[in-house]
Amino acid sequence: MNKVFTNKGVALLMVLWILMILTVIVTEFCYSMRTHVNITRNFKESTQAYYIAVAGFNRAVLEIIKQVNNPARVASVDYDTENDEEEIEWRINTDIAGSVFGDGEYSVRIDNDSGKININQADKGLLRLMLDGFELDDQKKDVIVDSILDWKDADSNHRINGAEDQYYQSLPDPYQCRNADFESVEELLLVKGVTPDIFYGGLDKMITVIQVSGVNKISKGLKRSKRSKRSRKKGTDYNKVNINAISPQLWRAFPGMTDDLVTQVVEYRKTKDFQSINELQQIVGPDVYRGIYRYLTLNQSPYYTIRSTGTIKGSRIFEGVEGIIRLDNRIKKKYQVVQWRDGIYDYKDLKTGLASTNNL
Repeated sequence: MNKVFTNKGVALLMVLWILMILTVIVTEFCYSMRTHVNITRNFKESTQAYYIAVAGFNRAVLEIIKQVNNPARVASVDYDTENDEEEIEWRINTDIAGSVFGDGEYSVRIDNDSGKININQADKGLLRLMLDGFELDDQKKDVIVDSILDWKDADSNHRINGAEDQYYQSLPDPYQCRNADFESVEELLLVKGVTPDIFYGGLDKMITVIQVSGVNKISKGLKRSKRSKRSRKKGTDYNKVNINAISPQLWRAFPGMTDDLVTQVVEYRKTKDFQSINELQQIVGPDVYRGIYRYLTLNQSPYYTIRSTGTIKGSRIFEGVEGIIRLDNRIKKKYQVVQWRDGIYDYKDLKTGLASTNNL
């Protein structure tokens, strides 16, 4: 009798072990399947978001070409009207309403390079000015400015606060100083004194490396102002920036420009562009105006930077693209893409871990 009970106990124990093993196998299988389903869904949504972002980029290109060739169609913005596609105002350096596209939405930002400082061409004074918007002491500003000038000059002699090969070769991961023009904005991260916090904290929005010597050949639709004597003699004046294309970060760097004044300028441009430099005096006052007007112009560049982000309804997945286009009425398409980047996201998203799937 005891032997019977013993055999039954062993059998029951074996059954329980088998059930436990089967449970583990099934659980692991379900988890694996769920993981694969999530990966597939994320890939699908990521692909959708990417092409929605591309659609936003292409729409922005179309609107830029239409406005350049027919600037009279640019009207004031009425944010109280229904958010219809025809009511969207595709203006540079302003917030553009998102547009529904397919199962998602794209958000676009357009900047003209005339509102940025060309670090390959700007003089020492303007390079120093762009750093005034950051909480840096004079020594750190001098290091960055001198190091920028050393990076792009042809010799190997460093300035008082600058750096050449001797410094860069002594780093844990050594590299050479270029001793030529910057080839990309991100290259500035290699320069002594430029940290990711400074660069992604607004400096990347202030600068360009694009050569804009063709600014006089853009198209008949772009606004131009009377040039200074210096500009007429030498072409593009790289020490002036377009008042209608300056970012808030760069505005804060100008002498006398407080956060309140920057906000007023941004609010002014939400509805219209400056038609003359003198109009700024009504906002900032004569004292501040006298200190900054020499840095300003109305001339536009044929180069536009377009950043487009695509999202899917009901999903946290987003994808971004960024491209620089050059307008040229002499070519069939009227424009040329001169630079393209996928997987674009904001630095604040990187810090919080909300990067797109392309960057994980």
